Amino acid sequence: MIAEELINQMIPPLKIYDTVEKAVRWMEEFRVSQLPIVKKRQYMGMITDEEIIEKNLYGVTLDTLELGFQDVYVMHYQHFYTVMEVAIRNKVQVVPVLDENKGYFGMITINDTIAAFGQMSALQGQGGILVLSMNERDYSLTEISRHVEENNAKILSAYVSPDEKDDYKIKVTLRINRTDLNRIIATFERFDYRIVAQFQDAAETKDDQDRLDLLMKYLNI
Repeated sequence: MIAEELINQMIPPLKIYDTVEKAVRWMEEFRVSQLPIVKKRQYMGMITDEEIIEKNLYGVTLDTLELGFQDVYVMHYQHFYTVMEVAIRNKVQVVPVLDENKGYFGMITINDTIAAFGQMSALQGQGGILVLSMNERDYSLTEISRHVEENNAKILSAYVSPDEKDDYKIKVTLRINRTDLNRIIATFERFDYRIVAQFQDAAETKDDQDRLDLLMKYLNI
């Protein structure tokens, strides 16, 4: 699944000569904390509700502001994992999508990426999720896969993201085709892997969407 397939057609971008009041009104209407700004289809950056409040920017037009997030975007052909990575790294709820000429193509919200993640998980069937924290230099997907396969399981997908609590560590999120992860967890712990979160399918657990929401919250989306 690529970025252009996830574009939210319901949320328009702001234009460079719009007012800050209009930006606030649209953020409230669409329930987002950031909105992209365009000038003749060219992406100019984003404005945030936090910035408006902190700097008391009311009463001006957007063209008078020094806009941030000019480098925060994805290309329309990039995989949705890249969208998630950009959102996590920059702590934004909205990711602009550009074309080959850096023209504005649309935007993707975090809810859109959660839905895509859930759809992929559903297609992969039931399973559990483990989140590992480790030093970046210690990361080896081959070794991690071996420990999982020793327990007659398979990794359906793996996602690597920065650890917000430690610049020298990363988080590795694993989707595994087993509902009971206890043996796999025991194996990882035996080899000194640090497990910081686990989401297992079981009758007494929450449904898939709740678990995905917890995962996204944990990853600081």
